[in-house]
Amino acid sequence: MLINNKEYTYKGHSGSVDQLCWHKSNPDLLSTASGDKTVKVWDVRHQKCSNTILTKGENINITWSPDGHTIAVGNKEDLITFIDMRTLKPISEQQFNFEVNEMSWNNESDLFFLTNGLGCVYVLSFPDLVQRHVVKAHPGTCICIEFAPSGHYFAVGSADASVSLWDLENLACVQTYTRLDWPVRALSFSYDGKMLASGSEDLYVDIADVTTGEKITDIPIEAATFTVAWHPKQYLLAFACDDKEQFDRKRDTGNLKVFGFSSE
Repeated sequence: MLINNKEYTYKGHSGSVDQLCWHKSNPDLLSTASGDKTVKVWDVRHQKCSNTILTKGENINITWSPDGHTIAVGNKEDLITFIDMRTLKPISEQQFNFEVNEMSWNNESDLFFLTNGLGCVYVLSFPDLVQRHVVKAHPGTCICIEFAPSGHYFAVGSADASVSLWDLENLACVQTYTRLDWPVRALSFSYDGKMLASGSEDLYVDIADVTTGEKITDIPIEAATFTVAWHPKQYLLAFACDDKEQFDRKRDTGNLKVFGFSSE
């Protein structure tokens, strides 16, 4: 199902790329969050950064609303900043008193989901951010969350090295994936909802069949990867690897790669 393993590298941040996400409807745009206190928007047609937005802290997570109007970026102090992408300016902030690991809107952009360090998923209304539900999803820390393109399901990755698949309407777990050995730190569904990419400190990105949980393939890597993102219309997977010195990845600081471009 994947095209091939050719990669492109994009250089722009002065610090590590901690997370990235594609625009939900424009296949040429993706955004990255970095510890250099910036959010960058990239135009993949020209392989360069098109916009840079300054933020208050060292950013560790980012998500783009399905309507494309808003980006939410979180920093190490659990402060989430909401950026209006029509003006490229912050419009609001929300400070949380618990560890926020990752966040996502549902497909209607009226609910906002957070994973936290107590194994829970918080469901908030948007834009008022009123708490609606708290789901105890895993015995270990819930690290990452991702919605399927259909909007009917979402996946949660945990420090217990497993991934759970949840029915949105009933908030019930319907499938689990347990192939990785390290905490699951990144998830992404393919545009058709058939494949789920999972990233961790394992030296490969796992690509699973969503329905059966079976392995389709894996992408070998040289270091831990903490962010993965499928293209919204093609079998292209963007990811960024850790650049800590123990992995000898200093030369790749601030870079991201895209797997699956045609070699022609």
